[in-house]
This record gives sequence, structure tokens and C-alpha cells, in this order.
Amino acid sequence: MKANLRDFLEFATETAWQAGRLTLGYFQAGVRPEFKADDSPVTVADRAAEQLIRRRIAERFPDHLIVGEEFGDEAPAGARSAYRWFIDPIDGTKSFVRGVPLYAVLLGLEIAGRVEVGVAYFPALNEMLVAASGEGCWWNGRRAQVSAETALPRSLACHADTASFAVHGRGAAWGRLQQATYYNAGWCDAYGYLLVATGRAELALDPIMNVWDCAPFPPIFREAGGYFGDWQGNETIYAGEALATTPALLPQILATFAQGE
Repeated sequence: MKANLRDFLEFATETAWQAGRLTLGYFQAGVRPEFKADDSPVTVADRAAEQLIRRRIAERFPDHLIVGEEFGDEAPAGARSAYRWFIDPIDGTKSFVRGVPLYAVLLGLEIAGRVEVGVAYFPALNEMLVAASGEGCWWNGRRAQVSAETALPRSLACHADTASFAVHGRGAAWGRLQQATYYNAGWCDAYGYLLVATGRAELALDPIMNVWDCAPFPPIFREAGGYFGDWQGNETIYAGEALATTPALLPQILATFAQGE
């Protein structure tokens, strides 16, 4: 791996850890959310964590671009950098405000249009998942690898909100996948993708996905031997949807989606 990617990975890991430790000061402490225009919650912890991350990036890499969930796009005056950071200070705020420990700090670095570094830190569980292109995927210091399961009927599928599939026009596809898999686990958010990358589940999916919700996952799944992308088999963070699984199961999942077309 190029030395600069190693440096970026170390920086992103430390930054996510610091932001995550900050969020723990608010976790299970009675923090009340506000609600944004799309009815999604936001808390003082979300904003404080993103400000911490932005400050560290600006100090270390002042010419880099930044995209964050809470404070939008940010670029130095006149900047046209090939480096762009994506920040989700608390992925799973609905879990966070309910005191459920499945939330994550997500940080991804895109270089010349391809995400090369990804970090997902789960502060309340103290689980850290990191990857950079060519360096492998690591889970709390151990090599992470996707499941070896090859049969969809024996696979565990992770999702967040069951109702969201119908709301976004994917109810029929989700229904077929539920019937095709062995077990479906909800309330997962980013934690479902952690489970897939570490071989504890076989697939995770969302019918709607923002770039900051998934930016770390392309390098994480590439390096863990898996797939992350859209519901058509294309690696991307820009499709507005997400699917993570293994190479063996991907054709079976895509075929299941296509049955109703």
C-alpha cells in the first residue's frame, strides 16, 4: 500500500476514535433530539462530533474537501482537490437517542473519485473496522473476512427499518428476499454492514442511502473479500441505495431482486 494511504488510514482511525469517545459523553444521558426537514433526528452529539472531525481534517489536510451529514459541503476558497472526506458523525441516531449501542462514527476518504480509505467505529461496543486499498480490512486488530456461506437459504440478512422498503418502492423485492434467506435481523444501520464484513452475517441492504452513510464501505468490503454497491451489482456510494454481501451470494441476490421485473 502507498505510504500516504497508510497515513490517511491512521489519521482516520484516530479521528473516528476521538469523535466516538466524545459521543459516549452524551450516550444514555437523556439527550433529546431535534428533527430535521426529512424527519430524521439530530442531537448535540452529532454536531459536536462532526465539528471535531472537521477541525482535525482542516488542521492536518487544509486543502482537502469535506462532505458531512450535519454541516454539508466544505471546501477551502478556490480549492479543486482530488481528496474528499465524507463524515457521518453518528450513523444510527435513532438508535443513539434510544440508548441502543449500535450506532457508529463513519469516515471515508475519496481520492480522484474512488473511496480508498474507510473507517467505521462503534463507540458503545468498542468495535473498530478499518480498511485502505491494498492493506486489508481489520476488525479490532484482527483480519476481517466475509462469510464463506454460499447458499442464500442459509444466509442472515441485516436491515434497518422494515417499512422503508415499501416506502421507497422496494417492498416486493424485500419480500422475496425475506422468503429466500434463513433469517432477517433489523435495527442494524451501519452495524449490519460491520456484521457482513466480519463474516457474522451474509448480507445487509438499504433501499435508501446517503453518501455519508456508506462512504467507508467500498474499501472495507473490497479488502474483506466482499461486495458493496447498488442493487444492480455496481460498486458505488452514489446510487441512493446499498447492498453488501459476498461474491458467491451476489448473483443469487440480484436474481431474487429481478424475479418481479
